[in-house]
Amino acid sequence: MTHEHPTLTDGTVTLRPSAPTDHPMAVDKDAALAFTVVVDDESVGNLVVVRKDATTVWLEGGLDDAHRGRGYATRALRVLVDWSLTAEHEGGLGVSRVESRIPVDAEGALRVATRAGLRREGVERVVPGESTTEGYVVLARLATDPPLSEPGAFRALLNSFLPRKRAISQMLVRDHDGRVLMCQLTYKQDWDLPGGVVEVGESPQVAVAREVTEELALEIPAGRLLLTDWLPTWGGWDDAICLVFDGGEHDASITEQIVEQVREIRSARFCTLAEVHEHAAEFTARRIETALASAADSPGAAAYTESGRSHPDPAQISR
Repeated sequence: MTHEHPTLTDGTVTLRPSAPTDHPMAVDKDAALAFTVVVDDESVGNLVVVRKDATTVWLEGGLDDAHRGRGYATRALRVLVDWSLTAEHEGGLGVSRVESRIPVDAEGALRVATRAGLRREGVERVVPGESTTEGYVVLARLATDPPLSEPGAFRALLNSFLPRKRAISQMLVRDHDGRVLMCQLTYKQDWDLPGGVVEVGESPQVAVAREVTEELALEIPAGRLLLTDWLPTWGGWDDAICLVFDGGEHDASITEQIVEQVREIRSARFCTLAEVHEHAAEFTARRIETALASAADSPGAAAYTESGRSHPDPAQISR
């Protein structure tokens, strides 16, 4: 890495060019810049800037155990990130992207990286047995990201690592005999209500009407919310929130208008509650029963269940 190796400071921590004798990591002088983190004339750790390509660098290193928990790591990392993203004519390294890869279980290091302004972008998985960690969290900051002092930057930072829960919207459509429109799906044996996953930035109420149109070619507006059902982790799926909206009552002949989306739907028809229990998973049948009760309680409030149970036992959370 061809660049002047400066001394950097924020007034509390100083990053000075490392000498070969005071840096514990093997550093390729042509590909990296090594810094020793100094506080009150005492070395407290080391950071390295490694060139990945013409526009991107990786940051590696950390503080000695005895000096952690005092905010020095966050300060040092912020200084190094800011310098790396500063234009060359302004005395910086001039790259457009700074990255860090941190083991998923290294909670302290992840907090430091986030506080230093690096946004979480995803998890790089590792083949079991090839590493001591299950994977690495990839974090990065771009030269175009707004300063951390701006409210929008802080919100974007939080949004990058706060939990995100999958939302599923379904529609309860009945005929005049009280039967429920059910779909036989291509990707699982169990039948289910029409609907699907809510897209990012999409209204759940809009999503369910869209899914019904895409999957069955039916134009049915979504009515009021009947049920919010929390689905715990199951069969490889993360947990999710399932929202069931009222699709109203229709003549049974509406099924003659259905055009199945063959990639997802094998067939669709109105089912009695007994047939729902026969064809659907137990937790789906429970959800449908509760949604039917909520629909009958017009204009009552929407119900809440967990895996279809109105009064779940916290010690036995399962679908």
